[in-house]
Amino acid sequence: MNQQASALVTAAGISRLAGVTRATVSNWRRRHPDFPAPAGGTDTSPTYDLDAVRAWLSARGQLPEDTPADQLRTALRTHPGEAELALYLLPVALAAARLDRRERDALPELRDDALLRWVRSAAGDEARDVPGAEDAAYAPEAAGPLRAFLRFVATDGAEAATDVLAERLLEDTGGTGTYRTPRPLADLMARLLADSAGAFPARASVLDPACGTGSLLAAAASAGATALYGQDVLYGQAAQAAVRLRLSAPEAAVTVRTGDSLRSDAFEDLTADAVLCNPPYGVRDWGHDDLAYDPRWAYGVPPKGEPELAWVQHCLAHLTPCGRAVLLMPPAVAERTAGRRIRAQLVRDGALRAVVSLPQGAATPLHIGLHLWVLERPDPQAEAPGTVLLVDAAAEIRELDWDAVNDTVLSAWRPYLDDEDAFTGAPGIAAALPVTDLLDEAVDLTPARRIRTASRQALRPALLARQATELYDQLRQGATDLLGLSTDDDWPPADDRPRDWRTATVADLLRGGALSLLHTTPPGRRTRSGESQPRPEAEPGTRPALTASDVFENRPASGTEADLPTGVTLPLVQASDVLLTEILRVGRTAVARVVEPGETGSFLGPHLLLFRPDRRRLDPWFLAGFLAAERNVNAAATGTSIIRVDPRRLRVPLLPLAEQQRYGAAFRRLHELRTAARRADRAAEEVTRLLGTGLTGGALLPHGHGSA
Repeated sequence: MNQQASALVTAAGISRLAGVTRATVSNWRRRHPDFPAPAGGTDTSPTYDLDAVRAWLSARGQLPEDTPADQLRTALRTHPGEAELALYLLPVALAAARLDRRERDALPELRDDALLRWVRSAAGDEARDVPGAEDAAYAPEAAGPLRAFLRFVATDGAEAATDVLAERLLEDTGGTGTYRTPRPLADLMARLLADSAGAFPARASVLDPACGTGSLLAAAASAGATALYGQDVLYGQAAQAAVRLRLSAPEAAVTVRTGDSLRSDAFEDLTADAVLCNPPYGVRDWGHDDLAYDPRWAYGVPPKGEPELAWVQHCLAHLTPCGRAVLLMPPAVAERTAGRRIRAQLVRDGALRAVVSLPQGAATPLHIGLHLWVLERPDPQAEAPGTVLLVDAAAEIRELDWDAVNDTVLSAWRPYLDDEDAFTGAPGIAAALPVTDLLDEAVDLTPARRIRTASRQALRPALLARQATELYDQLRQGATDLLGLSTDDDWPPADDRPRDWRTATVADLLRGGALSLLHTTPPGRRTRSGESQPRPEAEPGTRPALTASDVFENRPASGTEADLPTGVTLPLVQASDVLLTEILRVGRTAVARVVEPGETGSFLGPHLLLFRPDRRRLDPWFLAGFLAAERNVNAAATGTSIIRVDPRRLRVPLLPLAEQQRYGAAFRRLHELRTAARRADRAAEEVTRLLGTGLTGGALLPHGHGSA
């Protein structure tokens, strides 16, 4: 039997273990005299014996089901060098992923000596390509964590196992200005590398000089890139990128290095077909004094306060002629006085092809509407372009909707790329600005400011007046619907104290057969068997797909074949199924709704959880209301950069069916009220925006004025 040393855990670790907030743990410590006493740490940051904490939580019924992920976290905590071991386990994920299912399932059952022999032989070859793990060593005391890790790989897949290792590595590699690029944004940036028809360059090589954990390079690989090069200053991030990319893009050639790309370029002699980059945000010490005479500064020496313009020129220096780069930038880079000369030279030489403003929440920092800069290395034999495309994707998108963002950006970029001279733009949203107009004193490239001026002459008074009338009709209808749903205020209070129910976890309900849980496996993930699931016989193109955005916006299925992963099971939704969004969006709670009869037969898209209740035991709307409750979801949330709901930890009250149906009717009414309010809100927003545009642009007149 393998003996594990006693482990210590912090209050934050207890909150993760129990699936509660830090405040809840603090309340337990104050209110319960039998809460385990500190076993180490300091007065301000005490640590507790893990076994004692688990026993206390178990006695109170607060210890969730011990999943393979929890077992791995516990095994890492018991190891004295847990951070180093987390790094050394990354190449083990690669080695295990290359085995077939039978071999992978057998690994955790090996004796310690046999397990260590396998890992030293198999992972040694993989470790050479994982930054920081080249000298990986696996001592006898590592057998327990190794076994827990391989069990997790066997049940949930290698990529899911690396996510748990990333949690531990993140604690030791916290770098200022380093954020993961959300997958929808990474996909959009990769699409901007394609030609006007949407075709990605054949056999393209792509570089990311600030690759983090590899999000942008993974998107490039999904789009068709065959050679991936990444560098990151944090060894933990670079190591994760190397492993994630080899797992998700096994056919691509992957090279990842550690180091500061500006000060110590690991790919000094590389010229790539494309570059994708989300540069570190707000880093002032980027090497200004050391790099004053660097040959990369072809457009001017970047001022000390303009590190992003250093990254822009670094990316351009690594492109082949006519190669394209897409960078995620803070909006201030487009207007700061210190950078105007470099901006002017980029515009004058034709290196800057487009600037796109994104809605708030597209990426960290979430309160800022970031920009995308699309650049091309000028061909010395060709004439410089005469215009720059500016797109204000935030102009008509009040809340982040990636389908709308993609449509707005690509519907402007691709026609512009196809024929910039014939490009007419979209009033208030997109315009091709002449270089001569941009080269003024400020060289301000902010899309909203420039497009507003350029679009004024495109306004058509009669059309605006007709559109305003139509929008007013929609607003009146929305207000009428909302008023009709607001008349019922019969919500009697409970007794002196809120009701206290007995509850069951979704895991308990699954075991009891009260419901079933379905989920579309995202691309690159494996099933619990470790193998890709087969696609059903139905062709995806024959029916729509319900996406997470559809559930958020409460709209009919709008997804297409392009939204669906390949090589995995695609469940079909049925009437009375309950849908819950799997990934939590910042500033929003989870959203649940019941499938209507007209949506039956649609495919279930990624990042949605489908609960299929036994109607004899569970009311669908009752289930939807309690599953999406804010406290319930917060307690079941896992992850750091990407927050996911662990559906098995969600709790549901145990009530008679008749009482469930009363609650279900109330939850359905709340859903209808919310839907009507959003519809009226959107109509009000659209009509005020349109009227404001018409009035300030001189196309509409206020009441009381004639048309003369």
